[in-house]
Amino acid sequence: MYYSYGDNLYYEDNNVYYNNEVICTSAEYAQQAQEIAASVPEVPPAEVEWLPLGVFALTIDGGSAEDATLFLQLAVTKEGIIAGTFQNTSTDEAFEVEGTVDQESQRAAWAKVGASWPIMESGIYNLTESEADALLHFEDGETQQWTMIRLDQPEDQ
Repeated sequence: MYYSYGDNLYYEDNNVYYNNEVICTSAEYAQQAQEIAASVPEVPPAEVEWLPLGVFALTIDGGSAEDATLFLQLAVTKEGIIAGTFQNTSTDEAFEVEGTVDQESQRAAWAKVGASWPIMESGIYNLTESEADALLHFEDGETQQWTMIRLDQPEDQ
């Protein structure tokens, strides 16, 4: 499933629409994202195989990767566990994130390790593209739309 926030998935009158059909309220949608992010299964570390999804620059309002100060590195396992690192280069803040992929809806949601909010989400298919829309849900009910721009791997020197 491909989530194009603002196009095939959008908010209107406190409801969330997917392909022009109401799927739930905006509060329920954010709560679902929180539940997806929090449902990381217990898997013995020796059995976990990580597939890198990439490093992304996070932008809002049409920003560019060159101007970004927020970066997210993500990987996924065959069990649907999402993990990675968030970094804010303007404040030197960095922390680990984790979450999961909901097998039915293909929504991937993650949060700072040990925190319940905010929750970032995107479709797992979206995360294979060079640019992906994402939603950032806050505990107070606010939701923001962000863009994740995949950064190229540096060439070996």
